[in-house]
Order: sequence, then structure tokens, then C-alpha cells
Amino acid sequence: MEHKSNDFFLECEKHWVFWMMILVGGFYGGYTFSVRGGVFCNAQTANVVLFSMAIGNGQWKKAFFLLIPITAYLAGAILSEILAKKVKHYHILRWDTILVGFEILICFFLGALPRSAPDQICQVTLNFICSMQFNTFRQNEGIPMATTFVTNHIRQTGSNLVKAIRDDDPKASLRWKMHASMIGFFAAGVIIATLFCRLLDVRAIWAAMPILLYIFLRLAHADRTYEKPLLERTPHGH
Repeated sequence: MEHKSNDFFLECEKHWVFWMMILVGGFYGGYTFSVRGGVFCNAQTANVVLFSMAIGNGQWKKAFFLLIPITAYLAGAILSEILAKKVKHYHILRWDTILVGFEILICFFLGALPRSAPDQICQVTLNFICSMQFNTFRQNEGIPMATTFVTNHIRQTGSNLVKAIRDDDPKASLRWKMHASMIGFFAAGVIIATLFCRLLDVRAIWAAMPILLYIFLRLAHADRTYEKPLLERTPHGH
């Protein structure tokens, strides 16, 4: 569904929020791949492929363990869907804001784990968080977008670039630029994570906390001031 340019968007739907959230999403992927087991935590396509291959090869133990991150991702989507409806009725903070605050606590916890802690603790926890983030932040000022992976952003960049040039379509022109910017911020998050992992090893995830804190404070300010009467308003795409 297209939205008119004069539509009102909540603070949690603004461009800057999505840029910062996908930056953090890229950071999570770079972090787990660099220092926590060499895997990506942002999506589950690879895990489903590996799970299916394990079944095909009769590797039942491996299949069982692969169900853990898949289940965590599923649980994150379910829980975020339930809490988003319940939280708004308390008129304190929007669910989007609370989730960012929760991510700050999770990052602190994971960074505090010793190097000897099983990598699966971090992997499964971030599976859960990435699912909640993906399910919560859905539309960037009316444009459907993900904040934890870039596959669709790459497709949308190419598709809308063609439409913008071929059809002289201003909407397509805006869309390809926005999707391309999301790819850029995701890549920047991975680069930042890689650099900090070289310096801080497993503590590197703490570098995501200032970014999340900035998002949290701005969203909380909006919830408690100019958007307080709108706390029950549902963001686009939900």
C-alpha cells in the first residue's frame, strides 16, 4: 500500500530510526561471525537449509540443535506481536521504545559473558532479538523495510532503479535510494563490528550500546512529550 507524502509518521517510523536499527543489525551479524561461532544471527534461511540437509543425511542430533535458533527466532516474532498490543494500553512507552531498551540490556549481558561461554548462548539470544526487531520495525515512512538483513533491499534497489530510469517514476526514485541507503548502513554496522572485535573480542558488542541508547532516548522523549497522545496509534504495516 502506497502512502501519500503528507501522511503522518510516528518517530519510530522515521528514516533515522531505520538507518540506526539496520546499522545495529549489521553489527550483530559481524559480531557473531567474528567472535561468536562464525555464524550470522540476523535471519534463518541458512539454518532451515542446514536443518533440512541434516534430516536428509540422517543427522538427527545436528537437526535437533539447529531447531534451537529457528525456534528462538519464531518465539521472538510471537512474543513481540503479543507484547506490542499489550504494552500500548499502559500509556507509558511505545513497544518499539521498550524493545530498544531491552536490546541495550541484552548487549550488556552478552558482552559480560566470558570468552569461554558457549557461543550458542550469544547466537540464540541474538536470534531472538533480531526476530523481535524485524517484526517490530516494519515500515520506513511508508516503505516496507527490514532492519536485520539486506536481501530484499538489494532486490528493491535494482527493481526500483530500473523503474525510476525507465518510467521516470519519482516514487521508485525515492525507494531505490532508501533501500540502497539501508544496505550502506548495514554494511557500516558490519565494518564497525569487525573493527571493534579486533580490539575487544567478545566485549565488542558493547560498542552497539551507545547507538541503541541514542535511539532509546529519542524515542522515549517522543513517547513522553509530543507523541504521548498517540501511544495507542499503531505504526504502519502492523
